[in-house]
Amino acid sequence: MFKRSRALASVAVIAVVVSSAAPAFADTLRDAIALAYRTNPTLQAQRASQRALDEAVPQARAGLRPEIGVSVSANYTRTDSAGSGPVDINGDGIPDTAGSGGVNENDNGNATISLSQTLYAGGRIARAIDAADADVRSGREGLRGVEQQILASVIQAYVDVLRDLEILRIREANLQVLRRQLDESNARFEVGEITRTDVAQSEARLAQSEADLAGARAQLSVSRAAYASVVGQAPADLTTPPALPGVPDDFEAALDVGLAENPAVLAAEYDLRAAEARAAQARSAFMPSVGVSASYGGSDDLSSFDPTENTSFRAGATLTVPLFTGGLNRSRLAQALEQANAARARIRAEERTVLQSVSSSYAQIVSANSQLSAGEESVRAARIAAEGVRQEQQVGLRTTLDVLNAELELRNAEITLAQARRNQYVAQAQLLAAMGRLSGEDLVPDLDVYDPTANAARVAGRGGLPTDLVVETLDRIAAPPVTPAIDGPEAPVDEQLNGEVVRTAPRGQ
Repeated sequence: MFKRSRALASVAVIAVVVSSAAPAFADTLRDAIALAYRTNPTLQAQRASQRALDEAVPQARAGLRPEIGVSVSANYTRTDSAGSGPVDINGDGIPDTAGSGGVNENDNGNATISLSQTLYAGGRIARAIDAADADVRSGREGLRGVEQQILASVIQAYVDVLRDLEILRIREANLQVLRRQLDESNARFEVGEITRTDVAQSEARLAQSEADLAGARAQLSVSRAAYASVVGQAPADLTTPPALPGVPDDFEAALDVGLAENPAVLAAEYDLRAAEARAAQARSAFMPSVGVSASYGGSDDLSSFDPTENTSFRAGATLTVPLFTGGLNRSRLAQALEQANAARARIRAEERTVLQSVSSSYAQIVSANSQLSAGEESVRAARIAAEGVRQEQQVGLRTTLDVLNAELELRNAEITLAQARRNQYVAQAQLLAAMGRLSGEDLVPDLDVYDPTANAARVAGRGGLPTDLVVETLDRIAAPPVTPAIDGPEAPVDEQLNGEVVRTAPRGQ
């Protein structure tokens, strides 16, 4: 634990150091994405959760298989009987018999092996399998969503560091310019060309520049720490990131893709499928079930226990028809139907979220594009203006304050341009994430992609038997169908199943 804390502390210390004396491993955006894809703990935890969710399918399919158990028991019985006591038969005052009381002891053991097999459960097992499969598919989409969130965080952290490095460079260059300006002002003040006011203006701007530089260094440390948190190591000399693939230039196309491929929307659709399967499973509780059972065992005294001494074999079939459960089945069905209604509503909510995310990201891209064009022109013009003001000051046409203001406008324009570049790239990544297309393989073509279906395929048949297909086919015969949940405010209709009134979807829907 101590070593781990020291390692985390080392990462944090490296992250806040501005100078890059020692090179790190991830110098490009692709390297950072690949490292985070392999090592990010949030992503690893989600993958483990998905592997745990994969076990829901073999657990549901276990209902298709027989249950076999062995039981061994040992029993000891002692019976004490008081009886009638001693009896005087001859009348001489001396008891002639010991009476009828006494102690009876008995010990025996029993060993039994039993088997039970469900042949038909009214669709309960089949619908449980359907629900588990939908849950697994929903989990995969959830994993894909977490993956996209992590990759978006990596991209944002990467360009944040680049932005803050550029701003730091601008602040340092501005500080050097203002120092030269102050030296020049002092020299001109000594010869009487300017007043003390001009010198004080230069000193004030230099002090403000030093404060801005300290703030830029602090912000860079914050960005480095955020980068180390999501990637797993501190950044070094980062290169310019490549263009993100697949960024659309049409809003309607982006929205259509988002509604069709966004992992949150797809996960909600699978959740609805699982909820409807569970509603059908709840209906199966009103259906009859058929099962067979068999047992074989033996018993004997414990003193010389031999289970083959007294053996017995029993086999039989059971038909169970639910007639009355005190409203339990009715309540479970109503609950399942409302859960399906809630799942359907969540789909609409996720679709609205996608609409908001796509609209917001697309608008930010449009705004950033305009800011980039304007920013580049602003920097070009401000650079020319600053140089012109400096030259005009030399011939007495401009004051020291004019030069200081021109330099300030130039630095502000350069900082605005750096922020616009960052905002454009982050908005593009957010748009791809909202569309469901910010995947690891798209960003890094040679990435060793984690395949969640491999584990699901490996565990799906765990414990399987050749009879699984037969039992599942039987259980799906006359199983309650998976029907859509109620969509709208109309009240459900009462329906009587096996003597119990349940709430089902309105007729005609």
